[in-house]
Amino acid sequence: MAKLARFGVSLSEDLLIPFDDLCRRKSYTNRSEAIRDLIRQALIRDEWKKQSGELAGTLTLVYDHHSHDLARRLMDIQHDHYGVVVTSMHVHLDHHNCLEVLVLRGEAGSVSSLADRLVACSGVKHGVFVPTTTGKDLA
Repeated sequence: MAKLARFGVSLSEDLLIPFDDLCRRKSYTNRSEAIRDLIRQALIRDEWKKQSGELAGTLTLVYDHHSHDLARRLMDIQHDHYGVVVTSMHVHLDHHNCLEVLVLRGEAGSVSSLADRLVACSGVKHGVFVPTTTGKDLA
C-alpha cells in the first residue's frame, strides 16, 4: 500500500454542509473516502481527454428490435470491432424493447468512436457511454 499523505482542505460551510450530506447519502465512512473518489473521477476524465492509451467503458443501448434491420446492423458493427467489444449482454425489456450493455476496451479513440457509431444508429432510442479506466495507472 502506498504511503498516506495528509493535507488540509478549507471549505465554506455553504459547500461543506451539502458535501457532508452527499457523503451520508452515498454511505461514505468519512470525507477522505469521498474526496479520494472525486479525485479518481477527475483523473479518469483527464485520461479520456488525452485520448491516448488503453481505456475502457460501458455502452448501454435501448432499442426496438423490430426497428428495420437494427439488430443486425448493431451486430455487424460490433463484429467489425471485435477487438474493442469485450462482451455484451442483451436483455428483453418487453415485446418490442431491448437493452444491450457492451463492455468496450481499447485505444481511447477507437472505443469512443465505436460507442458514438452505435448510439447514432437509426432506431436506437437511447444510448449512453460511460468511460472508465483499466485501472493500471490509478491508485
